[in-house]
This record gives sequence, C-alpha cells and structure tokens, in this order.
Amino acid sequence: MPDRPRRALRPAFRGWRARRPFWGGLLLALGGGEILLTEKASLKVVMHIGMQGLAGYLLPTLMVLLGLLVLFNPSQRLFYSITGILVTLGTWLTSNLGGFFIGLVLGAVGSCLAFGWLPDQEPRVSRRRRREQARAAARGPAEGVGSGADAAGAGPGTKAGAGAGTGEPV
Repeated sequence: MPDRPRRALRPAFRGWRARRPFWGGLLLALGGGEILLTEKASLKVVMHIGMQGLAGYLLPTLMVLLGLLVLFNPSQRLFYSITGILVTLGTWLTSNLGGFFIGLVLGAVGSCLAFGWLPDQEPRVSRRRRREQARAAARGPAEGVGSGADAAGAGPGTKAGAGAGTGEPV
C-alpha cells in the first residue's frame, strides 16, 4: 500500500510541470541562487566589480523570487521573464560578473525559456508517429477508390501530410 501514493506523485508532478514554464523558472531561480553563493565566497575568489553592498544581494534575491513566481504564477510569465532578464543583466555589474558568468547564463536562458513558453499547446508528436498517422489516413479513403491515390494527389509510394501532393518518395 505505501507504494501506491508514490506512484501517483510522478504523473501528478508531470501534469503540474506541463502547465507552466517549469525549466525557465527553475533555471532563473538556480541562476539567482548561484550568484548569491558567489557573493559569500572568500575574499581570495571574489572580484567585486561595480557597486558594493545592497545591490549585490538584492538582484540575485529578486532573480530567485522571479523564478519562483514564474513557477507558481505562470499567467504573469511575460512580466516576470522580462523583469528577470533585466535583473540578470544587472548582476553583471553588481555581483561578481553575474556569479562568474554561470548565474548570468542560467538566469538569461531561464528568462528566455519562460518568455517563449506557450500555454495550451498540443503535445509534440514524433516524426515516426506522424508518418504512421499519415499513411493510415492515406490508406483509409484510398481503399474504396480504384486508383490508390489519396485526395491530395499523393500516390501510394509518396509522403502524405505536410508534403502531400508534392510526389516526394518515402
């Protein structure tokens, strides 16, 4: 019995993750966390270029906060991602060159992923599956017709689907 709830957690998490820009928010938060960790590095490692003090801690903290907001409030992802990229670029001057470039790159990639995420998309279908579906669709209506060609004009040995009617061999 204890294994049953554990098995249900994975599909539930996948469903939750699919409804939001998960990787974008996670990378943005991880980038902010990495920059915060480099702020606490020893003085032999820290470079301290630019402003010192509050801004060095404020901007990475905002990155972590914006990453979490992208995860838990995806309806406002555009605002959070634009603010996230601006804050991330600001860490270049305030926080050890953006956490020695690692946090800067993580934050920039995460913000771009969050900005580019589109809700309510159909799941991606592999090329093999699309070909199988196209062949099945081409065979279905062609069985009653004597010529063996489908409605788009593709013969039995040609591609169906996106290139239908072009006569491209399979």
